[in-house]
Amino acid sequence: MFDTLGDRLQAVFTRLRSKGRLTESDVDEALREVRRALLEADVSLRVVKDFVARIRERAVGAEVLQSLTPGQHVVKVVHDELVVTLGEAVPLTFGGASPGKAILVGLQGSGKTTTVGKLALHLRKQGQRPLMVAADVRRPAAIQQLIALGKQLDIPVFSEPDQRPEDICLHALARARELAASVVVYDTAGRLHIDEELMDEVARVHERVQPEETLLVADAMTGQDAVRVAEAFRQRLPLTGLILTKVDGDARGGAALSIRAVTGVPIKYLGVGEKLDALEPFYGDRLASRILGMGDVLTLIERAQEAYDEKQAEQLQRKFRSGEFDLTDFLEQLQQLKKMGPLSQLMGMVPGLNQLTRQLPAEALDEGQFKRVEAIILSMTPRERHQPDILDGSRRRRIARGSGTTPQDVNQLLNQFREMQKLMRQVAHARKGGRAPRLPFPLA
Repeated sequence: MFDTLGDRLQAVFTRLRSKGRLTESDVDEALREVRRALLEADVSLRVVKDFVARIRERAVGAEVLQSLTPGQHVVKVVHDELVVTLGEAVPLTFGGASPGKAILVGLQGSGKTTTVGKLALHLRKQGQRPLMVAADVRRPAAIQQLIALGKQLDIPVFSEPDQRPEDICLHALARARELAASVVVYDTAGRLHIDEELMDEVARVHERVQPEETLLVADAMTGQDAVRVAEAFRQRLPLTGLILTKVDGDARGGAALSIRAVTGVPIKYLGVGEKLDALEPFYGDRLASRILGMGDVLTLIERAQEAYDEKQAEQLQRKFRSGEFDLTDFLEQLQQLKKMGPLSQLMGMVPGLNQLTRQLPAEALDEGQFKRVEAIILSMTPRERHQPDILDGSRRRRIARGSGTTPQDVNQLLNQFREMQKLMRQVAHARKGGRAPRLPFPLA
């Protein structure tokens, strides 16, 4: 997300940083580039004008222009104003009697039903006991899709195909109390376009259920259309938040930058992938840092904490120290890393690596490379994974055939693994001796 916009803005600020002193004309020239980049990213014209005006007002002040590092000051101003435009994080709030209620509304095709499953999973990770409700009786596959998601996630689903949506939603509350569910997540009907029939239906459901959270699910890839949809729904419903889906496929980012400023409704979640755990709470300051190439270490840490089991991490540390780390352990680490998300996305969260990622060849970040490594290790016997030194030519050819790769691919993996083992032995030895070896990367 924001790849093109981020590259453009970072190029502008690189030129500013290269200048020892800045004049008003330097700032104006940079802001013209910023304005052009935002408009090309499909950001609302009104939002762009307001955003650029706020930056100029602060950037031409004496504190910035007379600073020893004026370029860096301008970047900070832009970061601060991006945070203001994107808005602060606003968590879901379920007050009053249990269960809490969240209704998801939106147009057909925005990913609403899948987002119901993602949100329910996210709430369960937070300690809630969710019940999903299939209240979309107009799209034939919607109920079946939600039931399938419920089985996959092991989360109960309530449905009554022959009832009116508002009755289904009301009956679901009784079922939630029977199951001792702490929160109910409703899937409602959408259309290919906004019409009175759609709005009347969701308004009736809202009136009967009286939810604490009314969340609009909008497709980020539709740009300004998503903003117009949000405006239309806000006029008929008391929206409490927005969920932007397909953010990982939106290279421009116009919807995310415009929708909060235009509607006044906070973005609460971002859908960042197809997997059911690919739903991130929205943090304006973190997203602003990503756009400006500053990384997002906090989100990276949170993903790692979710993906890695503490006991497994302790066992792995012991193996590192004793030099017993083998290919089975390597495979487990690879699988844990895959749970954290695409490699290119993870690298973009590390400060300084965002630009480097752009310069790497496509194959360096190829997710298929992970699959090839996984296939090679899975084609080995347990003894071969534990003792890779026994892999002679015939064994390597057998492994290559079994994994659909070449003997050269097997050799490359083994060479990389030996280098890793060597490095780990150096680290273990240095810790015992109280000195650190020269490493190609910093250790945490």
